[in-house]
Amino acid sequence: MWPSLIAKAKAGGLDVIETLVFWNLHEPQPEQFDFSGQRDIVRFIKEIQAQGLYACIRIGPFIQGEWSYGGLPFWLHDIPGIVYRSDNEPFKYQMKKFVSKIVNMMKAEKLYASQGGPIILSQIENEYGMVEAAFRDKGPPYLRWAAEMAVGLQTGVPWVMCKQNNAPDPVINACNGRRCGETFPGPNSPNKPAIWTENWTSFYQVYGDEPDIRSAEDIAFHVALFIAKKGSYVNYYMYHGGTNFGRTAAAYVLTSYYDQAPLDEYGLFRQPKWGHLKELHAAIKLCLNPMLSGVYTTMALGKSQEAFVYRGNSVDCAAFLVNNDTRKTVVVTFQDSLYELPPKSISILPDCKTVAFNTAKVSTQYNTRAVETSKKLDSIVKWEEYKETIPTFEDTSLRANMLLEHMNTTKDNSDYLWYTFRFQNDFSDAEYVLNVTSSSHVLHAFVNGSFVGSTHGSFKTKTPILESKITLNKGTNYISLISGMVGLPDSGAYLERRVAGINTVRVKGEHEIKDFTRYSWGYQVGLLGEKLQVYTDSGSNKVKWNTYGSSTHQRLTWYRTLFDAPAGKDPVTLNLESMGKGEAWINGQSIGRYWVSFLTPKGIPSQTRYNVPRSFLKRTDNLLVILEEENGYPLGISIDTISITKVCGHVSESHLPPVISWQVQNKTEHNNSKKHHGRRPKVQLQCPPGRNISRIVFASYGNPTGDCENYAIGSCHSFTSLPTIEEACMGKRICTIPVWRKKFGNDPCPGIPKTLLVDAQCT
Repeated sequence: MWPSLIAKAKAGGLDVIETLVFWNLHEPQPEQFDFSGQRDIVRFIKEIQAQGLYACIRIGPFIQGEWSYGGLPFWLHDIPGIVYRSDNEPFKYQMKKFVSKIVNMMKAEKLYASQGGPIILSQIENEYGMVEAAFRDKGPPYLRWAAEMAVGLQTGVPWVMCKQNNAPDPVINACNGRRCGETFPGPNSPNKPAIWTENWTSFYQVYGDEPDIRSAEDIAFHVALFIAKKGSYVNYYMYHGGTNFGRTAAAYVLTSYYDQAPLDEYGLFRQPKWGHLKELHAAIKLCLNPMLSGVYTTMALGKSQEAFVYRGNSVDCAAFLVNNDTRKTVVVTFQDSLYELPPKSISILPDCKTVAFNTAKVSTQYNTRAVETSKKLDSIVKWEEYKETIPTFEDTSLRANMLLEHMNTTKDNSDYLWYTFRFQNDFSDAEYVLNVTSSSHVLHAFVNGSFVGSTHGSFKTKTPILESKITLNKGTNYISLISGMVGLPDSGAYLERRVAGINTVRVKGEHEIKDFTRYSWGYQVGLLGEKLQVYTDSGSNKVKWNTYGSSTHQRLTWYRTLFDAPAGKDPVTLNLESMGKGEAWINGQSIGRYWVSFLTPKGIPSQTRYNVPRSFLKRTDNLLVILEEENGYPLGISIDTISITKVCGHVSESHLPPVISWQVQNKTEHNNSKKHHGRRPKVQLQCPPGRNISRIVFASYGNPTGDCENYAIGSCHSFTSLPTIEEACMGKRICTIPVWRKKFGNDPCPGIPKTLLVDAQCT
């Protein structure tokens, strides 16, 4: 997918592709490096170069990024005396070794700009300013060491530290956030540029969260403001987020990552975000000459309005007119001309006269992402199941007379850790209460092989106490508790001190309370199905699978079936709406954790569809294996495809023409040709490749009400709207219609400002 994604980013007007470098992905065990396949960072940088773009690598090597353990490999935890991200010799030794390896790999391939390569910027550390004070006297010397170490590697390009206002020279301090044009205090030295390393296009989601929607207008406003204030570099975090495959997501973080970015999880255009930002980028680039060589001035245009002006020679001049008022449209005077500024908007004037772009006026199309079911996996005869063994104390080889900490025991080899013990009960058929406190994310309890209860926490709240009524046998009883993590923590100071797992276990009865916290415990890391890799073709044959539903349901059950890949090229998604919690594999590749039973405040799952890249698929007989922790119903699973099926344009006479027409007009005027008359607001519709406009769902030139999501004909409407649009667009992939009365034959209602709203089906 890399070439396609990079090409779409370039088409959107980007100049640089920025990536984090994942230490735990590349060095999963000490000195065992992996740069194969999806981990081939050199190939990724070379693909960026092949498409004529620059690159920035954020080596960290602590990266946070909602990535498990913040990108640090868990084996660091076992190094005696280590304290992460501190003036600590064991950590600094390992950090320098890894950073040096990455830098030397880039140098060996001549990938730094100083060698003629694409890398123009590197990052060391990540938002250390958020935790520096927690390390007290060990923080500042570590910060200085990290800067000196990075600079000493002599890459020939600058280094940056984000959210680090005291970044030591010559490392550049950079901003992260949504409003860096308003919040960033600026470079801490006059010879450093203003850099925005993370402009959050939405926000990451955790289970139980609704999606965070950030409008195209808001993103554009803050980018334009940062550039207007002499900003040199803005990175969208994320422009494409993609998918947290496998177990790579951090604590409680969804498998889908930044689906609301300009390129969504599947690599499809998220409109109008992608297109509006493309227009913004083009408008900014029209201002380059005066911005790079002109004199910078600012002036007040009103109480909440201001102008940022770059003036070069008599020809070169660019201005950014800013309205900070969030409620009122205002008219300002700039250079003896009047300009109308909508609320919270910026107009860009590449020649200090003509408005090429306004951040609040979206002329780009809106699109609708649709799901089509390709195959329902509802045939009971095609599913098989394998029940995970519930281990007892006798089944375990790892023993301790105490409750072990979860993460230090599993070493991140599994999300799961079994805690088992046995004890004698002298009373027949007695009723008891099992009481368990834990710092796990999820906890399931079994007594004598039977499920008795579960509990789970959330991103913001710790896991509640499990209290379940249980019935014990007279004689020996077996209690098996499974502690589950939904990703490791990824942020904060002293990450190596974090703990998880079961804290206390008590059995309360009528006659006594037994505390098993200090007791003889048996442990099993992970599930037997994981150990046997039953999600692969070879591992799947190591266990006996039974017909689906042939026996009583058990929590922790594996399911498998085969399916054929959907026809065509549309992205594929696995619909797990009928399931509870677990993980899914296709042809041995984990497509990530799912937790459909964890509902948002609106009572819906945070995620039900899971991205399946077509490169994971064969044409036929794809092996799907599901691990279900709860009571999911696999017959409700379907294989779906995702596509853009509708496009909509909503443009008024007060909107601006496409920026490309500004460029064309100025080019013809400089050539003393006759004036170009194509500079009008336009509705521009474009279906995805392989699809054409097959139906005009709605068309109105006049004053239609609503927007692209909900519309109706208003009091003013041209009856030629539909036939005019059909003639211009039907059967075409791309069409453009000017918002102009002559296009529609006449003016249906003189004196009323006109708008054109068109909604079209792509087939």
